[in-house]
Amino acid sequence: MKSVFIVFNQANTERVEYMLDTLGIKGFTFFEQVQGRGTNGGEPRRGTHTWPEMNSAVLTIVDDDKVEILLESIRKLDARNPEVGTRAFVWNIEQTV
Repeated sequence: MKSVFIVFNQANTERVEYMLDTLGIKGFTFFEQVQGRGTNGGEPRRGTHTWPEMNSAVLTIVDDDKVEILLESIRKLDARNPEVGTRAFVWNIEQTV
């Protein structure tokens, strides 16, 4: 199993949820109001007057065979609007309870 952490502009929230639904990924944890700045020339997302946009994030645990199709969907979402920036990070899951 793998953990996939997806960070995205709040404007893409519905697209990300639709993507998960389409891929049959039912379980996830949703984080609102995530602040930060991307390493690839990303604009800060701080929720302030100067930097008003905010990010959200989703953490989901998926079977290994779902990872590549999920990452490909994320790549397509990012390609639709690259200046907004959508990123995903994958970790191994050793155990669950």
